Amino acid sequence: MAIFRAMSKFIQHIKPPSGFSLGLKELWQYRELFYFFTWRDIKVKYKQTYLGIIWALLQPLGMMVIFTFLFSKTLKIDSGNVAYPLFVLSGLILWNLFSSSVSHAGESMIQNSNIIKKIYFPRLIIPGSAILVAFFDFIMGLLIFVVLCIIYKQSISWQAVLYFPAGIIIVLLAAFGIGTFLAALNVKFRDFRYTIPFLLQVLFLLLK
Repeated sequence: MAIFRAMSKFIQHIKPPSGFSLGLKELWQYRELFYFFTWRDIKVKYKQTYLGIIWALLQPLGMMVIFTFLFSKTLKIDSGNVAYPLFVLSGLILWNLFSSSVSHAGESMIQNSNIIKKIYFPRLIIPGSAILVAFFDFIMGLLIFVVLCIIYKQSISWQAVLYFPAGIIIVLLAAFGIGTFLAALNVKFRDFRYTIPFLLQVLFLLLK
């Protein structure tokens, strides 16, 4: 009887919170899982590729070149005092951050369904780590942007230094909200797995 009493002390009952809560305290306790899931997805994404992580640099650079040749003369968009390639790239890297975050977060629950069924951890870590993977690609694109600003000798105002990080935070928050919502819907209705890329393409064309 003493053995069973000792074992009963180690039983932990997991219950949902009584009210609305993001579980930030619990997320902080499992913060190492953010690193684990993020690094795992980054390695899987660029595994068995010849260029590896260089693709994170080539993708925004290639889109910038295409948009510059196609739209700089046909649409004649006024970019002000900013060089047109920089004008295009600044918008593309932010859009790619939003698009990739929503797309990866929307499918994250389905892709990690096996591990969800085996162990307990805060489920928000899964779409959150998917967004961190997209943020990693964004950092690569941002490095290209900074290098091109130096090459084009683009002057940068202090207002831009403040507004650009604010824009990044807004994009991440919006992508996290939409991505987690779509991730929940995707679990119940698998049709969203095919509609998410289509809706993102439509939104991209509307914003253009």
